[in-house]
Amino acid sequence: MDLLQGTLEMLVLRTLLFAPLHGYGIAKAIRSSSNEALDIEFGSLYPALKRLELKGWIESSWEVSEHKRRAKYYQLTAEGRKQLQQEHSKWAEFVAAVGHVMGPLPQGGKS
Repeated sequence: MDLLQGTLEMLVLRTLLFAPLHGYGIAKAIRSSSNEALDIEFGSLYPALKRLELKGWIESSWEVSEHKRRAKYYQLTAEGRKQLQQEHSKWAEFVAAVGHVMGPLPQGGKS
C-alpha cells in the first residue's frame, strides 16, 4: 500500500515514541504495526530521517545493534513529541473529514 504524501514523517515520529530504533528497526516496526500493509522503502526512509533530524524532531547516535554491528539509532526529541501531537490531531481531523465524504455506500448500486 502506498503512503499518502507527508505521512512517512508522522509514522516515523510515532514509531520512535517509545524507544530509539535504527532505520531497519523503524521500517520493520511500521510494517508490523500496519499488519504488513505498509512496506517502507529505505530510499524514502533515510531521506525522511535526515529531514526530521534537520528539523530537530529526532536525534541520532551510533550504537551497537542487537546483531553486534554499528548502527545509527534515532530517538524522538521534546520538539519531536510536540510535533507528533500536532500531526496526530491533524491526522484525526483528516480521517474524520474523509470519512464524512465517503460515508456508507448507497444500497443497490445507485448514487
